[in-house]
Amino acid sequence: MSNHIHASASCSHETSAPAATVWAFFEAVHLWKDWNSGVYSCVLDGPFIEGVWMTMVLPDQQVIKSQLVEVNAPIGFTDETVFGDVTVRVRHEIIALPNGNHSIAYSIDVAGEGAEDICAQVSSDFPEVLRALVARAESTVSV
Repeated sequence: MSNHIHASASCSHETSAPAATVWAFFEAVHLWKDWNSGVYSCVLDGPFIEGVWMTMVLPDQQVIKSQLVEVNAPIGFTDETVFGDVTVRVRHEIIALPNGNHSIAYSIDVAGEGAEDICAQVSSDFPEVLRALVARAESTVSV
């Protein structure tokens, strides 16, 4: 494992879906499994607001407990997961573009031992996840 103690990465994808449509997909964490192959299940311990915890089960049945540390409806949210001395923050943003479309951007910041490896592992599916989210959001709008 790498000895680096800080790493970050980001990925974005443009969509014609309205921000409100994308935001609805973000808030419906129990449905993330429908468009994110890296999620087996996910539940919130309350409303989609800052301070609330969520429990995500990965396809390999690993359980991840994260907290919503920032929620700015309808433009973005950040969740934070702590594993011992390692902190992983993932920011999910909806950015208005001049052409009327939106960019959905995921960015990750990892602090702690092995940050570079953890960052690479967690962010490896960002392109696939964003493509699936965009496809789902755009098909919802066109229905």
